[in-house]
Amino acid sequence: MEATDVRSVVAVGFCCADVYQDLGRFYPTGNGVDWGVHLVRMGVPVSVVSVVGDDEYGARMREALAGEKIDVSHLRVEEGDTCVMLMGLKDGVDRVHLREVEGVMAGYALTPEDDAFVRSHQMFHTDLFGNVLDHLAPWHEAGMLGVMDFSVFSEDPDYHCEDYFPYVDYAFMSYDGDDMGHIRAWIRHVQEMGPRIVTATMGERGSISYDGERYYEGGIVVPPQVVNTVGAGDSYIAGFTYGLINGWDVPACQRRGAELASQVITKFEPY
Repeated sequence: MEATDVRSVVAVGFCCADVYQDLGRFYPTGNGVDWGVHLVRMGVPVSVVSVVGDDEYGARMREALAGEKIDVSHLRVEEGDTCVMLMGLKDGVDRVHLREVEGVMAGYALTPEDDAFVRSHQMFHTDLFGNVLDHLAPWHEAGMLGVMDFSVFSEDPDYHCEDYFPYVDYAFMSYDGDDMGHIRAWIRHVQEMGPRIVTATMGERGSISYDGERYYEGGIVVPPQVVNTVGAGDSYIAGFTYGLINGWDVPACQRRGAELASQVITKFEPY
């Protein structure tokens, strides 16, 4: 593939603080935030457009992301609590979400200034939970490249994903890989609705992408030790995106995604 005209990217929408009360640990996160941290560490300029509260978590999130050299000029501070995910550990390695405190994220909406700032970038990342779904069509029509993580919800009628597929260039979704025939048919169906490439990640089964011409099956990179499995999906998408930006072919994008995911699951931190 030819390199895309991407000089900067923006993660827009959902963000939160993952809080492990029993361990006394906290991390700024959210699908787009994790994606952005990985990309900026690989040399891609990244901005975050979202909201935090005027509490300690909000201040620490802004400080931590700024320390990663991410542009937080539009990570808005509002009166109230930062969105928090209370986390736990299952079997010592699987991070699990115990409870969400939505805080200021519940009423978040882009201002006209935020929207203009997003449009100053060539590529955006978002998901289903950032309160920006109404902006997908206008951004697409303006020529922005869209990366969207549909997680495990791409076929869930409650999320109306078919309303959004036409306005996304690179769609990602997650499966357990048990029914490959169904997954192949579904990602082809999604790609025919508009995205350039649709990719399903399937844990230990690797990944499969469809670009309108053929399917590409990507394997995994087996890590020496698994410390934490959550965060693998966001890191895979970041690695794949890095390949897209640099004009790599689909197999190379898949390999970079798998390599990055393998690195992430060998440590506790989400990136």
